[in-house]
Amino acid sequence: MQALPVRSHPDLLVGMETSDDAGVYRLTPEIALIQTVDFFTPVVNDPYTFGQIAAANALSDVYAMGGRPLTALNIVCYPSKTVPQEVLLSILTGGLDKIHEAGALLVGGHSVDDTELKYGLSVTGIVHPDKVLTNGGARVGDKLILTKPLGTGVIATAMKGRQASPAAEAAAIAVMTTLNRLPAACLETATLHAVTDITGFGLLGHALEMAAASQVEITFSARQVPVLAAAKEYAAMGMVPGGSFANRRFCEKHLIVSPDVDPLLVDLFSDAQTNGGLLLAVAPDQAEAFLDCLQAHGIQGAAVGGVTGQSPGSIRLEP
Repeated sequence: MQALPVRSHPDLLVGMETSDDAGVYRLTPEIALIQTVDFFTPVVNDPYTFGQIAAANALSDVYAMGGRPLTALNIVCYPSKTVPQEVLLSILTGGLDKIHEAGALLVGGHSVDDTELKYGLSVTGIVHPDKVLTNGGARVGDKLILTKPLGTGVIATAMKGRQASPAAEAAAIAVMTTLNRLPAACLETATLHAVTDITGFGLLGHALEMAAASQVEITFSARQVPVLAAAKEYAAMGMVPGGSFANRRFCEKHLIVSPDVDPLLVDLFSDAQTNGGLLLAVAPDQAEAFLDCLQAHGIQGAAVGGVTGQSPGSIRLEP
């Protein structure tokens, strides 16, 4: 993507420059269009659950921009000779149920015969041009809030090896199928300076994108970052996916780790997530009330650190 020429336009509010979660284009003074696409191979064995997870993951990008999803298109790669049609129907049903839960509409899609099963969505949403949230507005002094625990990548690896307990599997699925929709009441009472969702690059990778786009240093308090209990157990057993190490290598030039931070936590903070939570930079005087509002609406957000200085983009891990 970096090798492609970038063209600006006065109505293109968010493009490719900052590795944001979606593109945003102003249609009128009061309506901006959000566009995003995401699809991947199964991360769980149950087809209906996989459909839910893939759809929730694609929808998350619209929420990360402060918007509301309107329509979705299915994207399907389907090995028609080896996978029964009942499996495909179950995947699409799971996706459709999650689309409807988001208040959006499925308006079509496209499928190709492929050797590997993949599913996801292209999603269109809207947002007021003055209320677009990006990953590039974090300010020194902001408090950082994370809306879901980490560790689904490690647990998914354990699931593939048939090492995950039913309780661990259920906990990971609950995280991955939950929409990242933020309550309107909370958005109306808090000033959010920057937002991103935590997916394939892990907490560190997506936080680094936020730090670089905002030209700030981000500091995490490692013990305050929520992690699924089973993920810690499985990571200690060595069930860390290879993508986590790639994420860590990507970040390490811009990462300062206190010697008192458990190295296992650094692996978990690099863990690739599927429909992970939102990382939000919130005005410091409003962070506590925003957390209370989230919790009142059933979202167990956690204060995980803050924006601690100006920088070309760096992350600091403290105990």
